[in-house]
Parts: sequence; structure tokens; C-alpha cells
Amino acid sequence: MVFDARIASGSRSRRDATRPAAGRRPRSAAPSSEPEQDTGADPVAESGPVPDDPENQAEEGPVTLRLDGKVALVTGAGSPDGIGYATARRLRDLGARVAIVSTTRRIHERASELGVTGFVADLTDEAEVGALADAILDQLGDVQVLVNNAGLASRTSPEVLRPVAQLTYDEWRAEIDRNLSTAFLCSRAFVGGMSEQGWGRIVNLAATAGPINALPTEAAYAAAKSGVVGLTRALAMELVADGINVNCVAPGTIYTAASTVTEIKQGLGTPIGRPGTPDEVAAAIAFLCSPAASYITGQMLVVDGGNSVREAEFR
Repeated sequence: MVFDARIASGSRSRRDATRPAAGRRPRSAAPSSEPEQDTGADPVAESGPVPDDPENQAEEGPVTLRLDGKVALVTGAGSPDGIGYATARRLRDLGARVAIVSTTRRIHERASELGVTGFVADLTDEAEVGALADAILDQLGDVQVLVNNAGLASRTSPEVLRPVAQLTYDEWRAEIDRNLSTAFLCSRAFVGGMSEQGWGRIVNLAATAGPINALPTEAAYAAAKSGVVGLTRALAMELVADGINVNCVAPGTIYTAASTVTEIKQGLGTPIGRPGTPDEVAAAIAFLCSPAASYITGQMLVVDGGNSVREAEFR
């Protein structure tokens, strides 16, 4: 089945696109007001381990990277040599049922190559995100793993490189929408289902540009990626009681077909001496998506070959 949110968003979504989905997991009923009778039995032995006991939680079982039976959505996976594509492949190999989405129909070629399900949607459009959420629910079930990777420039929406003094408001908003609003809209669309199930993983793609450093003419991009970190931390605190972990990965210079000569040279200047690869970033993302990352939330993992910690370049 070919899904295009531009068509589906014309009809009313079953999910209210202006509100998060239903909230937290149901809690156990309040204790009865009637006095308890002393039966002489050990209440702990009858009722089992106390759920909030850290020792009991630690004995649940060995940590695992497997995602068998989980439904995962990776946004911005239209490029065959990009981070999104590499991430989708890793999550598929870990056993997840994977959905991928991009703004063009080439996503169906990527989906066919990976053996996953592809969707077309403009993730800066609130209605299309709502239609996408409904389509994934119908075809795969509730999303439990969300990777907000969308944000790279495209031919139809090129990156804005202009000093702040020359930057138009429309250009500013385009960068914010592409790199930050997409993560907000997708997170809002899927956190309700995760909360109801009591388990979820969200990994947002930030960057070293913004949270760690900055370059001239990239103020809008840097502001958006800094916003991704803030969104990550706020979501992590809002959702921690529902068993949902939220983290972000901040890549440095990563070599793809779209890399410029300048970016490649920057990668050669890192302490490791080369640019990173999409699969190396995907490996970090996949770990944070896994059950093994159960005690990590609200964090930013930098993947930049050590570049951000080097004080000076030694030759």
C-alpha cells in the first residue's frame, strides 16, 4: 500500500492533531477505606515483590539490545547513504518492525531495499503528521520507538546560509520548522501511545553546531538544534514516569554523498583523523533505542570523533 499524507490529511484524523494523545498509564486503584483484617499471612509473600523496590527492578533480567516486536518510526530516511537509512537498517536488524518517512515518493524505494514500510509526509505540516500517525497505527500498530532524524535540507527546501542581519523571517522559520518543529510534532503524535503501553524510546537528532559550537551564517540551524536538546530534556522529565526514555544524538562531521569538500576537510581535522559515517551515528541511536539504555534519559550523546573536546590541535 502506498501512503501519502498529503492526500490522507484531507480527511479528519482520528487523532486530534492539536493535542497530545491520551496520557499516562492507568494506576492501580486507591486502597479501600475499610479496615483490613489481620489474617496472619505475610502480605509481601502474597502480593509479590514491591514494584518500586530498586533491588527487585534490577533483577528483571539481563539487558538486551533486541527490539523484537517493537514498532519503530525513523523520519528523514529518504537518502540511501544518510543517517536515517542506516538507523532504519540497524533497528530492522534488531528485530523491530520499521516504518520510514520522507517528503518524497523515493521513500518507497528505500523501504523496498530495506524490507520495511515507507510513508510520504511533510512533517512540518500538523495535519500530515496526524494522518501519518493514523496510517502507521492501521498498518503496523502503536509506535514504541521514534527516531526524529528529519531536518536535512533538500532540493525543494535548501539550507539557509546567511548572516543574521540578512536573514529573512521566512528563512528563519523554515530552518526552525525543518529541524525543530518536526521533532515536536512527531513526538506529540506518538507519546500518548507509548504512555498507554508503559514503554517507549525517543531519540532526537541534534548536532554539534548549536549545542556545542557555531559557524557564521548558520544561526537559524544552530538555534534549531539547540532547541532539539531543550525539547529532549523537557520531554524526558515529562515522560519518565511512563517508562519512556528520551535522548538525543549530536553528530559532528559525517561523510555522505551530500558532504562538501569543506566538510570533508573538517572531518580529516578531527582527532580521529576522518569524518564519521552514517552507520557509526546509527549505532549510537540504536543503542539509545534499545532496552539496554533503560537508565539513560535526557542526555545528549556527541558523535564527532573527539572534535568537541580538543582544546588545541597538536601536529
